[in-house]
Amino acid sequence: MSLPLQGGLAPAEGLVGDLVEIACDESGFSGTNLLDAASPMITHASVDLCAEEAAEIIASLRSGSRYSLHEFKAGQLLRDHDAEGARARFLTALDGRAHVHLVDKEYFLVTRIVDLFLAEPSYAAGTRLTQEQRAAALVLHRAGRLAGPDWRAFLTAFVDLVRTNRRRDPGRGSVDGFFHARDALAAHGLGTAAEGVLDALDREQVRGVLGRLSVDDRTIPPPLEPMLPALAETVLFWSRGRRQVLVIHDEQSALTADRLRRLQGVLRDDAESSPAGVSPLAGLVAVDSRDDPRVQVADLLAGLARRSAESGYDGPFQPFLSPTSLRDPEQPLEFRTHIVRNPI
Repeated sequence: MSLPLQGGLAPAEGLVGDLVEIACDESGFSGTNLLDAASPMITHASVDLCAEEAAEIIASLRSGSRYSLHEFKAGQLLRDHDAEGARARFLTALDGRAHVHLVDKEYFLVTRIVDLFLAEPSYAAGTRLTQEQRAAALVLHRAGRLAGPDWRAFLTAFVDLVRTNRRRDPGRGSVDGFFHARDALAAHGLGTAAEGVLDALDREQVRGVLGRLSVDDRTIPPPLEPMLPALAETVLFWSRGRRQVLVIHDEQSALTADRLRRLQGVLRDDAESSPAGVSPLAGLVAVDSRDDPRVQVADLLAGLARRSAESGYDGPFQPFLSPTSLRDPEQPLEFRTHIVRNPI
């Protein structure tokens, strides 16, 4: 017996006007474990294929493969004898019909520190709607990651501070631990700009945000949830400021109706994203990816793009990658010593 699908927001009845329906899935989602060295990236892929087109693409890939499982996965394709040729054919079939938003989980944490503690928390955080906050995150990210273990300790202290089971009791110890890690990082002499960002972190501001989280203030986005800004960017890409987007998504517990409603409102209230005052997010329908070939194609694209990005070889996927992907555009991925280069 199947369990009820998780996540989703039913679209309003009688949708009118220009509407595009897209299918989405992610790869690399690891919950709140955002510092897992084995999975430093998350990708959110979307396609605007109809079910018949998607089924043809999957059938074509499977016909030349030794795998015959019901749901075709990126790992299976990469292990196939003609992996490079199959990938090329797959991407050719998706030309102009797909989009990938890439999130560097470490950089996402840095943006969250800035978004939560140096600005008013908002569901627009981490999206193109809050670009004015990216400069502080970029300068801290670029300087901090040169500081060795103290950089990791600082990010770990932030995760511990805002993790759900900790923030119910925002005690002095966890706040003190975060500021102790901040001071240890600052001692490396990161430069005036990065040190200015660290100095701007204020205990009372931090305690205030934690207090709001502890009483379940839902106007604050979940601190360790990258799926919401990734979804927002995906919707903004397909909307192009003039049409609504109905999302068909593999079930995802993070995408609750309440969170989606708040994201819908933020996108509606931005004049550039919705000049007519109508949210570009029409709704989100959760499905089982095994039952929808469009979502299977999105899942395959997300998996291939993530593995390629983590290997430092994302050239074939550049035409699909969002220019607003949440990563440092000047930081090569191979800088991370724990990533082994193995181009696919």
